[in-house]
Amino acid sequence: MSDSDAQYVETFQGWLRGLPDDAEKLTELLGDESIPLDAREFVAGGLNYLFKSLDIVPDGIDQLGYLDDCFVLRVAASLALEEGADEAGMEALETLARLSNETESLEEFLGEDYQRLAAYVKSQKRGAARGRSVTDILTDEETREEFVQEVRAFAQGFRPPSLSDNETTLVKFRGFLDKKLPR
Repeated sequence: MSDSDAQYVETFQGWLRGLPDDAEKLTELLGDESIPLDAREFVAGGLNYLFKSLDIVPDGIDQLGYLDDCFVLRVAASLALEEGADEAGMEALETLARLSNETESLEEFLGEDYQRLAAYVKSQKRGAARGRSVTDILTDEETREEFVQEVRAFAQGFRPPSLSDNETTLVKFRGFLDKKLPR
């Protein structure tokens, strides 16, 4: 395994460990109407992705199933900041900024495919999971509260998988991305 691949495995393992905390902190932005709607739509779309049954890498795939969720949340945070989410409260803003900054590693890892991932994450604003759309989450307080509780339950029950540090791990993941991301 190359040094750069070993570095990616280490970085991505940290992202998997932090997934529950990242998701919970991002829920704080959903009801904050001082943040532009477009920014909150990216956050809601990214969080709703956690519950999609047909995502890029199925959650049941050992080791890799939640790595795409980590990627989507980072790109969604970056897009939210571009749309003016810098009005968020300090803790939420710190989370957005950290996740957004981590997209640099994604861009290095994915190369040209990063733009395909960004386009896919943008499309999540129009998506739905478990019969719940981004619009429902942001406009219906009862739906939003149920959603926040679902994210919290996910966070409490999540046990991060351990990525193996062999070449096939990243090759397999890149293969999923290449096949599943829209062209």
